[in-house]
Amino acid sequence: MGKPVRMADIAEQLHISVVSVSKALAGKPGVSEEMRAKVVALARQMGYEGTKICSEAEGGNIGVLVADRFFAENTFYTNLYRFLVLSSGEKGLGCMMEIVSQEAERSAAQPALIAGRKVDAVVFMGNLAPAYLAPAADWGLPCLQLDFHLPDLPWDCVCSDNYEGGSALTRHLLSLGRRKIGFVGSILSTSSIMDRYLGYQRTLRLAGLRPREDWLLEDRDENGEFIPFDLPAELPEAFLCSCDEVAYNLTEALQKLGHRVPEDIAVCGYDDFRFAQLSRPPLTTYRVNVEQMAEQAVELLAQKIRKEPTPSMTYVVPGRLVVRDSTGAPPM
Repeated sequence: MGKPVRMADIAEQLHISVVSVSKALAGKPGVSEEMRAKVVALARQMGYEGTKICSEAEGGNIGVLVADRFFAENTFYTNLYRFLVLSSGEKGLGCMMEIVSQEAERSAAQPALIAGRKVDAVVFMGNLAPAYLAPAADWGLPCLQLDFHLPDLPWDCVCSDNYEGGSALTRHLLSLGRRKIGFVGSILSTSSIMDRYLGYQRTLRLAGLRPREDWLLEDRDENGEFIPFDLPAELPEAFLCSCDEVAYNLTEALQKLGHRVPEDIAVCGYDDFRFAQLSRPPLTTYRVNVEQMAEQAVELLAQKIRKEPTPSMTYVVPGRLVVRDSTGAPPM
């Protein structure tokens, strides 16, 4: 058994004094509400077993389960988890995460958070296999789908407006005079990518254009690992990509082949995270409001933890178009 967690351990992690930690855990004045939330959340994560965490924090713990294939070096999910921790702390809830390996997902192994009875509600973050999700019905805990939606599951769901995001990016490309538009994304891999594709496809058809099958490119394998692009012989005038990292990789691949972005081919990303700014040129993208997604997810689960009679619901969080140099200027 490991050594018990001390206030000094929490203070060291947050680079604050032990006195500040003590005040935060006791609910006393002298620390900001934001810092109090961080202290309470970290104390819960680390398994702090001091005399008492302030009464507001007696609300329970939220467990977050995310597939390893989505979390490894994924800035989007790292940031989403950060806001889950902050939002949970503000509501007096703890928040802890378990990364689900591919083997555990395939075998539907019970998560340690559930086996150890450490949580009072569960967030499934990102598309996990249906076979892995099925046993959750027997856990007797409130569950929530975050950033994906499988309609057969009777749980709350919080996701970004992927359909409108795909549509908004496509409308932007059309407004620039680009009518030959492809889509890069494995549409069967996640519900989010599928919804973005559906928004793209509907917008093209409303403009009198038929999406071409050879301009629908796969970007990942069955394990979620990115794969090399199989570019068609005839390239379109623009590509809408499933996420910013894919758009970054596509931009580099096109440039290595001598194509100019955006002069020859415009490129759009999705999410508006690190790769959108790292790309040269910077990426036009659709910004996902991860903070609001996290806040809404925590609020829905907090209601369930408090045993409030609330129906299961799907909450769609709008984002916004962010235009940068990768799509160029409209025609004169």
